[in-house]
Amino acid sequence: MTSLAGACLMVGFRGSQIDSAIAGAIKAGLVGGAILFDRHLATKSPENNIVNPEQTRKLVADLKDLAQGDLLVAVDQEGGAVSRFRAERGFPVSERAAILGAHVDTGATRAAARQTAKMLAELGINFNLAPVVDLNSNPENPIIGHYGRSFGAEPQTVVRHAAVWIEEHRRLGIATCLKHFPGHGGSRHDSHLGFCDISDTWEKKELLPFQTLINQGLADAVMCGHLFHRELDAEFPATLSPAIIGGLLRRQLAFDGVVMADDMQMAALTSRFGFAEAAWRALAAGIDIILVGNNLIEFSDVPGEFAEAVDGALRRGQLTEQRLAEARRRIHLMQQSTLKRP
Repeated sequence: MTSLAGACLMVGFRGSQIDSAIAGAIKAGLVGGAILFDRHLATKSPENNIVNPEQTRKLVADLKDLAQGDLLVAVDQEGGAVSRFRAERGFPVSERAAILGAHVDTGATRAAARQTAKMLAELGINFNLAPVVDLNSNPENPIIGHYGRSFGAEPQTVVRHAAVWIEEHRRLGIATCLKHFPGHGGSRHDSHLGFCDISDTWEKKELLPFQTLINQGLADAVMCGHLFHRELDAEFPATLSPAIIGGLLRRQLAFDGVVMADDMQMAALTSRFGFAEAAWRALAAGIDIILVGNNLIEFSDVPGEFAEAVDGALRRGQLTEQRLAEARRRIHLMQQSTLKRP
């Protein structure tokens, strides 16, 4: 199996300590990033990677040691409902984006971001998959509006609050990720649960937070959602779409940073594509980091299956080494320009 695409795979694993499978994959160069969760949904376990500050700090250090320090360790720490760190486990907590964005002044957002970034830095985590820059254009949205994950309905509000969130993370050397491109806020469905068609609800203004933050040099990474829009691509959701990633995000919005996929195990993708096909298509379309949370569904050997999928696509000419080299370059540049090594 090749490790050409190893840097492009970010994977989750079960347990509060490193198991032999993830250790071997990191040492072999088959994995370039790890994502941590507080619970394991596939087994309905209330405990997973994040138990308490001391244990989490050691886990992160052990992961980095396996990769000789060259590893992205990520977490979804938006605040509010999407928080992997809980008060009862000894961690500070912050309000959801909807509460923070309701203030005209960004002081509360800056304070929450500073507290979050400080906690992550102390734990050794170097990549926060936040902020959400979706517009709260549909308050009944089951995954954004319902949980108050958006800073607001107006692009200017979202940009102001997202900018200070990013600034506070950068101050401590933590990369951030704008999500969910090209905009999940107006959808009627949850992409975790099934096919998510935004064709009739999406508005062009949903691109404005992404465009403005890119123009301001505040976009370390952009996460593509598994969102289908027939006018943007009549066949594929954003994660697998050369038109949306290469055309809209890369050329029209002029973004040359890291593009990552939302969790490849979400039903919006798995209901239509097998893992191997989705993986190589995402890379070929322009995704740089393939995220497999291994939390919604537990795969026994994600790194092995991913490497086999990449090998097969390379042999068939569906994927090129040049595309993989481009992805590795972007990931390396993000690490070098944004992340301060501990």
